[in-house]
Amino acid sequence: MEFLYQRDIYGQTLVELGRINKDIVVLDADLSTSTRTALFAKEFPERFFNFGVAEQNMLATASGLASCGKIVFVSTFAMFATGRAWDQIRNTVAYNGFNVKIVASHAGISVGPDGSSHQALEDIALMRVIPNMNIIVPCDGPQTRDAVMAAVDNPGPFYIRIGRPKVPTIENKPEFKFGKAQVLVEGKDATIVACGIMVNEALVAVENLKKKGIEVGLINLHTLRPLDSETILNTAKETRGFVVCEEHTVVGGLASSIDEILAENHPTKVIRVGIKNRFGQSGEPAELLSEYNLTAGDIEKAVFRIIG
Repeated sequence: MEFLYQRDIYGQTLVELGRINKDIVVLDADLSTSTRTALFAKEFPERFFNFGVAEQNMLATASGLASCGKIVFVSTFAMFATGRAWDQIRNTVAYNGFNVKIVASHAGISVGPDGSSHQALEDIALMRVIPNMNIIVPCDGPQTRDAVMAAVDNPGPFYIRIGRPKVPTIENKPEFKFGKAQVLVEGKDATIVACGIMVNEALVAVENLKKKGIEVGLINLHTLRPLDSETILNTAKETRGFVVCEEHTVVGGLASSIDEILAENHPTKVIRVGIKNRFGQSGEPAELLSEYNLTAGDIEKAVFRIIG
């Protein structure tokens, strides 16, 4: 199994795009080495702008550049992108529907030792409440490239969430289609819906449950907006319940998206595997995933609750 940094793939994809589209510009807030936008800066210094620790100015400037026809990629840590600059994202980027692509790294609890101040556990919720904002949470390195390509091909604001550590590459995925969920495993007993790094944890859980004679389906819901409600509702008619897994608070993110669709159209039992009413803390990623009940074992326990 190959392990890759999503941010490495992001930086490499920016360079690839920069060579074929001169309208692409990249902005960063003094973290270009960490976010890997430094790769773009090295090759295209005239199209890269470092704003220092001034995320609000960065997002406002991104809107100005987009208003002049540029495709603007903006990067920093997810905590600072979505929290510190939320006003500018709402009022200048999204309100105007500008072509600004926010690719935020170091999201979730897996940031590790940097602790609570740097662990964005609410970022998806903050972006979901803003009209016009498209949201993608890729599960691995190759899907990060898919997400960036989708952002370029589709006009308007995007939020793409990637992490800090290396993540395993999920093999044999269906072709990536923006706004279309990927059914990775079919199963009749229960269905797991996951995004980001939780997809691999869910795959481990599915394999462990299979050994126990339990057939569990798995959906990689990489695009949270626009959400593939058709796949969710069709699956709801065939399954005994959903386990929704996210490296994010259970309020306002993936689980809330699923809850909203099912409550209105096809009430179905849903158990949430996510962060419940807690801030982050310092620790190694694996320790934190265990502490916050985000492991394959925790997913298995949730499936047993579904099947009774």
